[in-house]
Amino acid sequence: MSSSDLFVSAEGAEWVNPEPGVTRRIMTYLPEMMMVEVAFETGAIGAAHSHPHIQASYVAEGSFEVTIDGRTEVLEQGGSFIVPPNLVHGVKALENGRLIDTFTPHRAEFLK
Repeated sequence: MSSSDLFVSAEGAEWVNPEPGVTRRIMTYLPEMMMVEVAFETGAIGAAHSHPHIQASYVAEGSFEVTIDGRTEVLEQGGSFIVPPNLVHGVKALENGRLIDTFTPHRAEFLK
């Protein structure tokens, strides 16, 4: 997939395994924005981290314990959260689930 692809089929994106119980695929991106699907097994953790990108995430399936800057809430399917630049954040899957993450600008390190 290249940044010039305006349409990406589900089969067109490669899944990677960044953490135990977590897989992700880049859905589409341009330099200014990226959309990523992240699948979690029950109990899997998206380790606490920070980055300079703005991140908005949508709970497409399941439920997650989400921590942003020391504040923790449980979000279920249909919920969403936003992370301003450089705030420490992470998630724990309370059941099998999927997040749709968007980043601005795109996460160049995901393209390697």
